[in-house]
Amino acid sequence: MNNNQGIKAVFFDMDGVLYDSMPAHSAAWVRAMTQFGLNFTINDCYLNEGRTGDDTINQFVRQQFGREATRAEMDEIYALKTEFFNQSGGAQQMPFANDLLQKIKDEGRQIVLVTGSGQASLLENLNKDFPAIFNKDNTVTAFDVKLGKPNPEPYLLALKKSGRQPHEAIVVENAPLGILAAKAAGLSVIAVNTGTLDDKILYDCGAKTVLASMQELFEKWEDL
Repeated sequence: MNNNQGIKAVFFDMDGVLYDSMPAHSAAWVRAMTQFGLNFTINDCYLNEGRTGDDTINQFVRQQFGREATRAEMDEIYALKTEFFNQSGGAQQMPFANDLLQKIKDEGRQIVLVTGSGQASLLENLNKDFPAIFNKDNTVTAFDVKLGKPNPEPYLLALKKSGRQPHEAIVVENAPLGILAAKAAGLSVIAVNTGTLDDKILYDCGAKTVLASMQELFEKWEDL
């Protein structure tokens, strides 16, 4: 990373970055929300990616039912969403994600996972799929935060865990709300557009660079 010698840490989102999981997440969310009587599309899933499950559900209940979601409703919908996601068979690693993680590790830079996900099946697979990369000291998940993306809380916690200042870290994200959260925390963002949204949406949220895939990011890493 010749132009970023001052970068000491790289913060990675999970869904759509490390795992090719967003198609399964989207389908599961649409089924669960529809079953509860809420209008929710695949595009809605990508636009709201990064929010905690509770926040996503409450936002759509508030918009469409004109009230706050109850605890029981949030638990029921997220349980349904999880069931549907697991029925899909989960998700595979994003091609070249592990190669990039290993390259960054070999460079001596810290790696931190910053995800709004509480999907246990994926979180439990991290150590198997990305050996010796992640542990509780370098992961921030839905279970660690109260507000979640687009609030900067997850990335501020990542900075605290890594002991770094914003200018010493860079973020790899694919979601608009994740980009907004990172920028609000004072961080620079590389976006990988692995979903259905137009590149312009990611740039408008503040991404420094938008690439088409993790493979492209891996191949261009030293030049960014």
